[in-house]
Amino acid sequence: MSKQRVVVGLSGGVDSAVSAWLLKQQGYEVVGIFMKNWEDDDDSEYCSSNIDFVDAASVADVIGIEIEHANFAAEYKDRVFAEFLREYQAGRTPNPDILCNAEIKFKSFLDHAMRLGAEKIATGHYARVRLNAATGRHELLKGLDPSKDQSYFLHRLNQAQLSKTLFPVGELHKTEVRRIAAEIGLPNAKKKDSTGICFIGERPFREFLNRYISKEPGPIKDERGRTIARHVGLSFYTLGQRQGLGIGGIKAKGEQKGGGEHAPWFVARKDIEKNTLWVVQGHDHPWLLSQTLEAADASWCAGEAPAPGRYAAKTRYRQADATCELRREMPDQFSLHFDEPQWAVTPGQSAVLYDGEVCLGGGVIAGSA
Repeated sequence: MSKQRVVVGLSGGVDSAVSAWLLKQQGYEVVGIFMKNWEDDDDSEYCSSNIDFVDAASVADVIGIEIEHANFAAEYKDRVFAEFLREYQAGRTPNPDILCNAEIKFKSFLDHAMRLGAEKIATGHYARVRLNAATGRHELLKGLDPSKDQSYFLHRLNQAQLSKTLFPVGELHKTEVRRIAAEIGLPNAKKKDSTGICFIGERPFREFLNRYISKEPGPIKDERGRTIARHVGLSFYTLGQRQGLGIGGIKAKGEQKGGGEHAPWFVARKDIEKNTLWVVQGHDHPWLLSQTLEAADASWCAGEAPAPGRYAAKTRYRQADATCELRREMPDQFSLHFDEPQWAVTPGQSAVLYDGEVCLGGGVIAGSA
């Protein structure tokens, strides 16, 4: 019997490297593919794709698998980057990693792998897939390491994609992944995790956006309507942002969490029509808290929406699950009503729904109250 062929997305990082090694140990025929998704300024100091490819190739060498270089930059620009810019220009804060997973890693890359005769693909994401015997559906589960779980970024995957995907490190803690990498002598065992947006890398974000988005400066106002500073363009700010507001001379030592003269300032609202940025003082200001949210462009892992009722949700990646009630307005729209007010719920980000360890899917936040 011939071995099952699995194509692994080798990014140059330690998680995908250990994923490939684990699959080989499990008896699969493993082929590595390095995905190149961005080439606008590949010679810049920030773009690390050449270094990453060298790392991926040396990993493939140690594990003893073939590696291929695949270029998805054109698809990325059309399907992910164009949408990313549209959202930013409209004053929202999109999450390109979610779009990249749905459109590139589990669409273009998956199609490419199938053309290479693969039966499955694998990535180094911290998540798990389980076939539910009762329903016959594939479920997306949280990764076992709670500090690394990436199901939030994968919530737009559908049944066809989940049925063809393996997440080998989803069963492990990060410390264990690093230990395995060191033990088997992987050259990138100590390589630090990348934190940049998938195509931007570690470069200064505002400087990058500047090249693509027209900026129109305008007033920064406080809750009483006083103009206290100028913003450089609404696209460059996100709700809850505290750094880089340029409101000088107002903050002092010994700041309190509540209001007060020296409390820190936070972005609370954006008025696109009037090109005004509204800021408030104090982390727990009422303008920063929302009890409900509306979401659109819903995508459900099961292929249909869950029944209205009690669930948990995340409105941003690094956040504890918050209990809420799901109400459905239309097939691709829903609202969430939280037990506790949520902080800085941001249009353009994703609201992702959970039933215990099962990620059900989610939608793009349209507004909150």
